[in-house]
Amino acid sequence: MNEQFWWYVSRSAGVMAWALALASVLWGIALATRALGPNPKAPWLLDLHRHLGGLTVLFTGIHMGALVADTYVHFGLADLLVPFASPWKTGAVAWGVIAFWLLLGIELTSLFMKRIPKVWWRRIHLTAYAVAVMTTIHLFTAGTDATTTALRWATIVVTALTVFFLLYREIGPKKVSRIPAAARTRVTQDA
Repeated sequence: MNEQFWWYVSRSAGVMAWALALASVLWGIALATRALGPNPKAPWLLDLHRHLGGLTVLFTGIHMGALVADTYVHFGLADLLVPFASPWKTGAVAWGVIAFWLLLGIELTSLFMKRIPKVWWRRIHLTAYAVAVMTTIHLFTAGTDATTTALRWATIVVTALTVFFLLYREIGPKKVSRIPAAARTRVTQDA
């Protein structure tokens, strides 16, 4: 086996985890902003968002496991689980560690969404934006692939899409009222 095998596994799994995290955030924004229509009905739309999040956790685990298995730079569990514990690119790795804990919180609260107050679920779920930013910083400060043209363009495209969806959320069509049209007409006539 190639002595750099685990390094390549770690790099590829890390890039995949980053791409899946951003895809999940973008899909979630698209669902929340109603950019996919006023009331998307297909269950697979939400399922895709959930699967992207689950795959993000899986590839993050592969990324971290491969770092432990790699012998070129030694990473112990503390280096991967405690911010600023790693002697290798301490700050850059800390971004990834903090993003990991936020990601884990998002995923766990999503699994138990029906058992926790919606307001808390929503607050924790909104940290996905922080995860997207932190993983991007981690990628460009710790990752050895940060100088590739493909990653730079992917970051530009994802940033542009995120800005588009956030602007769409603010100036696009608002959530349709659940009051039937006939009742809305009566209320406006009485006023």
